This record gives sequence, structure tokens and C-alpha cells, in this order.
Amino acid sequence: MLKDVSFGQYYPVDSFVHKLDPRFKLLCLIAYIAMIFVAANFYGLAVCAAFFLLAVAASRVPFRKIMRSVKGILFIAAFSAVLNVFFYRGETVYAEWGIFRITYEGIIFSIFLVVRLFLLVMFSSLLTYTTTPMALTDGLENLLTPLKLLRLPVREFALVMSITLRMIPTLMDETERIMNAQRARGADFESGGLIKRVRAIVPILIPLMTSALRRADELGDAMDSRCYMGTYTAGAAKRTKYKKLAFTRRDLIGLLFAGALIAGVILTKVYLGSLL
Repeated sequence: MLKDVSFGQYYPVDSFVHKLDPRFKLLCLIAYIAMIFVAANFYGLAVCAAFFLLAVAASRVPFRKIMRSVKGILFIAAFSAVLNVFFYRGETVYAEWGIFRITYEGIIFSIFLVVRLFLLVMFSSLLTYTTTPMALTDGLENLLTPLKLLRLPVREFALVMSITLRMIPTLMDETERIMNAQRARGADFESGGLIKRVRAIVPILIPLMTSALRRADELGDAMDSRCYMGTYTAGAAKRTKYKKLAFTRRDLIGLLFAGALIAGVILTKVYLGSLL
């Protein structure tokens, strides 16, 4: 199950999407999230889905890998759908028990909500599959450059983000190894009720925290041995980039498709109306 966590993982392959500028991909993700929430009907979501499928085809990332990201939110999606089915107020009532009411509008809105959530998570997962943590860090730092005028530690913030993205797959693998070791000693993580399963996970937390703190300590020693200093540390030299980011014709093509996405979602909202 832990291997299904896709956030922070990178799928190395030579594709059109992989070669896009990380700054453009971050801005495209923000625009995509905005368009998902702007979409007022299934036609708008269909435009978002078409853009997502086109991006997946251009990225050459196996679709089954991206679908793994949905497994982590199945409970949240199901819980939200059930709440909307039973509590969403509509005119066409199918069944009613006290405060619970199943309506046509509630069912439609629940489906709309789940599809929106799935598209959001899968597109975010596609970003991490097609962009290395270092490229994401460089792109984020570059986009936040104006904040340096306020003397905010933009470089340090980007560094923390990079370390976090790198550590997620590592901690998932470490958790899997600890669980396998516990299973070999007779631990059971699958059977029993919710309380029993939570209690079974508690023995995993201590070695996992110990391993995480040890890795953090080793990383700190490695940075000290390389004389790393913060941006505003006294005596810190101005750092330069080994690889500078530059927009290319690929990014212009991607910008045209992103513009088509925005225009399509807005037009479906204006001319086709809202969901209900």
C-alpha cells in the first residue's frame, strides 16, 4: 500500500512534458487547479479531463502509475460523496429517513465532486512524475524571487521543499521495511477493528522517527562539511546556478494548450450554465 504513494516520485523518461520548464509546469498546475474549481458543469470537467489525458500521453508516464495516487484519497472521496448524497438539499427526492434525504441533485453533485477531486490529485501527481525535485526547487525559487525584495528566505524555503520531496519516498520505503520486519516477528496489521489496527501501527512510529532524526542529523553534517550557509548569513557568498532555467518553444506550445483549457472551461460555464 505504501508503494502506491506517488507524490515525490519521479519517472525518468524522455518526453515532451519532462522537457518543459519547471516554472511553466508549476504555473500550469495552479491554472489547472483554478479551472477545476471554476468548472461549473460536467462539460467543463470534460475539458479538464481532456487536457489531463493529453498531458499524460505527452509525458509517456504509464496511466496505471498515475492512478495509484487516487488510492490515497479514496476514503476522503467516499466520505465526501456520502455526506453530499444524504445531506444535499434538492427538489427531486428519491428517499427520505429523518434528517437523511437522497435527491437527484445530491447524487449528481457527489459525482461531480469526486471527479473534480480525482482530476486534481492525478494532475498534481503527474507534475512530480515528470519533474525532478531539484527542478521543482529551482522553478519554485525562481517564481518566488520577487519576495527577496522583502528579505524573505526564498532560497531556504525552496531548499526545505526540495528536501521534503526527496524524503517522502525514502520514508515510505523505510516504513515498508519496518512493517515487514514487524510482520516477520508476528505483528498483524490487517485484521481486527480500527482501534486494533491503530495500536498495531504504534510500534512502527518509534523506529521510523528514530530513522528520520538520524537521516536529518546526517544531512545536517553533510551540509556543514560542504560549508553551506544561508542567504543572509554573515560572510555568505552570492550563489550562482549551475543550470539556468530558460523558456523554449515547447513552453510556448504548452502555453497555447493551457490557454485553450482556460478558454474552454470559461466558455462552458458561460454558455452551458451551472451543474444544477
